[in-house]
Amino acid sequence: MSTNNEAWGSRVGLVLAMAGNAVGLGNFLRFPVQAINNGGGTFIIPYLVCFLLMGLPLLFVEWSMGRFGGARGHHSTPFILDAMDKKRHFWKYLGVFGLFTNIAVAAYYCYIESWALAYAFDSVMNVFGGMTQEEVAAHFQSYVGLGSTEPIVFWILCLALNTWVLSRGLSGGIEMVAKIAMPLLIMFGVLLAIQGLTLEAGEKGAVYDGVFGLNWLWEPDFSTIWKADVWLAAAGQIFFTLSVGMGTIQCYASYLRSRDDIALNAMSAGWMNEFVEVVLGAAVVIPISVGYFGIDKVVEIVQSGGGFGLAFQTLPFLFHKWGEVLSIVAGFSWFGLLFFAGITSSLAMGTPFMGFLQDEFGFNRKKAAWTFGLIILLLGLPTVVFYNEGVFAEYDYWAGTVSLVVFAVAEIIVFSWVFGMEKGWEEINRGADIKVPVIFKFIIKWITPLILLAVFIGSLPGIWDAITFNANSGYLAVEENKPYIIFARLLLMGVYVAICYLVWIAYKRRMKEGRET
Repeated sequence: MSTNNEAWGSRVGLVLAMAGNAVGLGNFLRFPVQAINNGGGTFIIPYLVCFLLMGLPLLFVEWSMGRFGGARGHHSTPFILDAMDKKRHFWKYLGVFGLFTNIAVAAYYCYIESWALAYAFDSVMNVFGGMTQEEVAAHFQSYVGLGSTEPIVFWILCLALNTWVLSRGLSGGIEMVAKIAMPLLIMFGVLLAIQGLTLEAGEKGAVYDGVFGLNWLWEPDFSTIWKADVWLAAAGQIFFTLSVGMGTIQCYASYLRSRDDIALNAMSAGWMNEFVEVVLGAAVVIPISVGYFGIDKVVEIVQSGGGFGLAFQTLPFLFHKWGEVLSIVAGFSWFGLLFFAGITSSLAMGTPFMGFLQDEFGFNRKKAAWTFGLIILLLGLPTVVFYNEGVFAEYDYWAGTVSLVVFAVAEIIVFSWVFGMEKGWEEINRGADIKVPVIFKFIIKWITPLILLAVFIGSLPGIWDAITFNANSGYLAVEENKPYIIFARLLLMGVYVAICYLVWIAYKRRMKEGRET
């Protein structure tokens, strides 16, 4: 019998929690890199098109699926999808991706989150004072190489904090953190953006004005706009930035009442995320970096180290050009911002599996939270210990990229074509304070599935390269890492199979007890 009778405390708390789920490390670490690598200002065109034709429709779909499932006592995607098709019960095993993805992503995501917490502490302690840029970069490499106990301590601290908050429930834990973290995140971002954009050449060691970097970032290069890779990158960024295709939105929405508005809530959370990403995410990292290093050096840093190269290996050095006091404030603000962005997302990742344990196996909230925490500890340990052997990247690729697309394709087919667009459209608009423009009815049924299928088909060559250890995959080219990579793949496969087995057990229990699925 389910022990899951929770609800959100307020509409503001719900929207902030949903926005916190979407606003994550990718807003600040991934978005600037994608824009730089895909045509600068030109990238924003396919990015916004994908947001309107894929991102917003998926938000409407996932919110409505979640509320529909919650009304029937389901708080995780296997049985939410199962409830939407009474004739075919195989959908629940595709719904397993909504549990698997969150567990596997949380296993490595909490490690990045712990970096931010550790670097915020190190900034206050002025650890980076007097270091060169090369020394700051070497410090990061030493850190992820487990050169000390510090990364383990902060990682376990992050896991414990996440688990404790989850054990306090929706309103007393997740909602409380969102109400604190989201305003602080935006405040820190605004302060850093102002500081970066007001940089003037010749002051504080800057070579260029801060706005030079922003202008460069958004300067269109229309020769790239029709490249398939740019559109795939834009669509991929939408997945990352909105946290669609994961199962977290369905879980959060499953705690809504049957006539709670989902149309306006979905748009509020979505547009808040876009503000944080497009405005703040672009106005912090690039203006500061370009202001000191120039364009060519920043491109070199991005190509060699991605978002981590800028965030952890470059900015701590640049902040110290602002003076001792301001550098400490800036460092704490930057890494505090990343930590808050991380924890609001990682908390969301815990709720689907916890909801599943509560619904199907009668776990109370605390038992479900600490079970989830223990699983993440065990599954995440290889990403910490074998970070440099590619295990971290392996988790990120299969769970944080491939699984998202597979599940999104499955859910849009179920919603639009199996459940039916007419019923789906009614579900989206029921209780809405605003009516969703009718054009989205056509978009959700036809355009969004076509875009998702194009993204999936476009990713197949990269998937094949990864499977065959082809250096073209871009994330694995070291032959001696094969044993670690094979171990990681077997581990991830084992997790998926184990969740499928639990879902099968839960389904049999439901049948035996005569409960509706």
